Amino acid sequence: MRVPDGEYIELSTYTGAGEGEEGPVIENSGFNFTDEQYRLIFHRLGVIGDEELVSEIGIEQVAILRETRYMLDKIDKLSIDDAIGILREAISEHLGDVNYPHDDYRLLERLIQLIPHDFDVGNDKKESKDTLEEPVQYDKKGKNHLRITDWNLQTRLEASLIAYHSPYPEIRSIVSPYDDPDTPVETVRVYVISLLWTLIGSIVNNTFVHRLPSISLGLHTVQLLLLPSGKLWEKCFPYNSKLKIFGKEYNLNPGPWTYKEMMLSTIIYSCSAGTPYLIYNIFVMKLDRFYGLKWVTWLFQILFALSTQFLGFAFAFIMLKVCIYPKKAIWPTILPTIALNRALMNDEPQSSGPRIPLIGKHVSRYSFFLYAFIASFIYNWFPSYVFTFLSDSNWPTFFSPNLIHLNNIAGFHHGLGFNPWPTFDWNIIDSASCLTIPFYTYVNQYLGTFLGFLVILIVYYTNNYWTAYFPINSNRLFNSKGEVYKVRDVLDDDNVFDHKKYLNVGPPYFSAANLVLYGAYFSLYPFAILYQIVTEWESMKQSFINIYDTIRDSFARDKYRHNNNNMGKFAKDPHCKMMMNYKEVPSWWFIMILIISTTFALICVSIYPTETPIWGVFFIICINFLFLIPITAIASVTGFTFGLNVLVELIVGYMIPNLGIALITLKSYGYNIDSQASNYITDQKLAHYTKIPPRAIFRGQLISTLISVLVALSIANWQINNVENICDLQQKDRLRCPGANTFFFSSLQFGEIGVATCFGKSYPILKWCFLLGVLLVIPCVWFKKNGPPNLTRYFHPLIIIGGFLLYAPYNLLYYTGGLYVSYLFKKRKLLSDEYNYILTLALSAGVAFSALIIFFTLSYNNQLLDWWGNNISSQGIEGASPAPAWLTIANAPDGYVGLRKNQY
Repeated sequence: MRVPDGEYIELSTYTGAGEGEEGPVIENSGFNFTDEQYRLIFHRLGVIGDEELVSEIGIEQVAILRETRYMLDKIDKLSIDDAIGILREAISEHLGDVNYPHDDYRLLERLIQLIPHDFDVGNDKKESKDTLEEPVQYDKKGKNHLRITDWNLQTRLEASLIAYHSPYPEIRSIVSPYDDPDTPVETVRVYVISLLWTLIGSIVNNTFVHRLPSISLGLHTVQLLLLPSGKLWEKCFPYNSKLKIFGKEYNLNPGPWTYKEMMLSTIIYSCSAGTPYLIYNIFVMKLDRFYGLKWVTWLFQILFALSTQFLGFAFAFIMLKVCIYPKKAIWPTILPTIALNRALMNDEPQSSGPRIPLIGKHVSRYSFFLYAFIASFIYNWFPSYVFTFLSDSNWPTFFSPNLIHLNNIAGFHHGLGFNPWPTFDWNIIDSASCLTIPFYTYVNQYLGTFLGFLVILIVYYTNNYWTAYFPINSNRLFNSKGEVYKVRDVLDDDNVFDHKKYLNVGPPYFSAANLVLYGAYFSLYPFAILYQIVTEWESMKQSFINIYDTIRDSFARDKYRHNNNNMGKFAKDPHCKMMMNYKEVPSWWFIMILIISTTFALICVSIYPTETPIWGVFFIICINFLFLIPITAIASVTGFTFGLNVLVELIVGYMIPNLGIALITLKSYGYNIDSQASNYITDQKLAHYTKIPPRAIFRGQLISTLISVLVALSIANWQINNVENICDLQQKDRLRCPGANTFFFSSLQFGEIGVATCFGKSYPILKWCFLLGVLLVIPCVWFKKNGPPNLTRYFHPLIIIGGFLLYAPYNLLYYTGGLYVSYLFKKRKLLSDEYNYILTLALSAGVAFSALIIFFTLSYNNQLLDWWGNNISSQGIEGASPAPAWLTIANAPDGYVGLRKNQY
């Protein structure tokens, strides 16, 4: 094997005495291990596979990583008494831990049960259970370590993994058990390279965020591009060359591009990988088709943007003891980032890569990425420009393009997208990250989406709440005549709600898909919290205790005189212990950001006519503080997350009725505070695993966020002023603004009209969805604990409910193609997981760069191809605007639908 710095370390040269020392062969290495014991240890550490475990390979020929040598030393020196204590503590600590492998947990229990009856406490020279025969046999791949054949060794081995590395195998496979604090990390080239990519990524992501489907230059795509950028810098600048600025010298090239530099650059870019949520506010406030407000100046936008982005940043410090230091907070979603970083920084011989089917030869990771990127870049010109039918392949509707029922079921643009193979466009196939998330997670989500498909059909064709008079799948609101609801019809000249006009127009109405979506949201909030509390009560209780400890410690004197002495009980964790070499970020840094960003927020709502009371800002901050713990705790353990946007809409709609601008203003804070806090916490956990100094993360996040905000605002204002028909359903570049439209119509329904009207008169059934979410906890928890293990192991009710949220305006076809691909590549193992991941990144990068070129060179200049292959998908109902409905308003009682005029 090859170690991170490129050295091969032969076991025959290692004495076990110290890092880098050479010595005699294995028999004289100083370890008390036999060949069979070495083989067992190497297999458990992943150095050799199942086949090598039972082969005749000479142990002295095995090349091992330095971290393997480190673990050999720990295993050899650990006493059996200490090992038993560690295992007993781990059994208690990880009871009910959903992320701890069940088989490994049972192994710990069996090791404790098999303690010899004549066990002599204090005697380290216990007899090894070398001849132990256990009745349970394991012949599954990767499960040989579960068979106990050497009790003494395996007890010390498992205890060493827990005490000196990590109890979780996925963490051990990608994170090193030791750290070198002298490795260059916060260098000049890190800031130049990462901020340059931040600028590029922000331009791409903000340009296409309003596209349906969106195109983005994702975190992992840029992560792949950071390596050649760092290597190029390394070649271009002389070694140890210096640059003096204001009397201070900076090293331009401290040597080879390091693992830590790579990770810090990745984290800095991650702050700009997504589009700021407030951009939807800017579009809805400024664009004439929405509110068309003229007072939304650049100064307001900057103050509003900085306050929404950095309020969440200020909350991050109180979560250290909840989601950073604890072992259980593994944050599954960040593990691929670490794994890719590790893979990229480890050189590999070309022969170890996959064999490309058409080429017939092995390729390295980067060659594989390059081939896939070029192929994707070239191919994407066809579904995006030359032959767009490859993208929206709504071929089932060709049989009868004007049949409303066929279009409702199979339509791409206006229907629910039930289609056996709906697209040949990677950007649509990968809408739910089919090669990134685990296969069974994808299946759970697709199951929820398919159940949502059935429920929407039932609601629509039973004409529940007049839905059959509107398009089946739309995120827009409609009036009693079946037309898109116009906010101007219920506002006066000062953009204030006019009750007299409202009485003439009536309330807005949901499409069937939108009605089901909101019902799912209202069920999700109580379900997610209660399900987490019931299944993870001990963890949740400890989280609240840790929050109290953090706040209390923040006000302690001389708290940060030393480096990381605030870890307390977590200090014995090996990764926390390594992080004590670096200075923690002082609490007052976060408090200052909290004060400044809150001040900016108060200026926005007090000086500008946002219709928002000052107390509303503090109220929303308190709501986010209360939900911060459960949301981040759930995300840190399960990887599933959700926003408070709908919940905030309800609360604000009740407390500040008939004020749509106030609702979207507070909604932006309500969603963004916890969302940004979660993003920053995620980056801090990345730094924790990879031993990046916390203060370097803090500085990098601040600068990157500031750049991404300014770029996002610049592009948003340019698009509003220059892109023709932006946010229209028929916009030629697909800049249809699904997010901005949802944002606007929710402000209309819950803001201008009011929650009381929506729940009390138009849709009283929605309030019962909260109770439904509570009641669903009972059968789900029962099934999780008592159902067949082969089903309950993969049963994730939170993700299933989350599948209902994928409609209006998206539909089933955005996820069907991904299910096939996920099955073939993840379940059937067409490529190893590592290359699956690189493949999806390469394909997405090719789509992003080709789309950018197509947009600015052809589409923006109206250089479009008018032929059958680009027009066929818009024939009949699919090309209609507005979309038709099943029932016509002319046949409705009194010529209109909804509440009668004396009911609202």
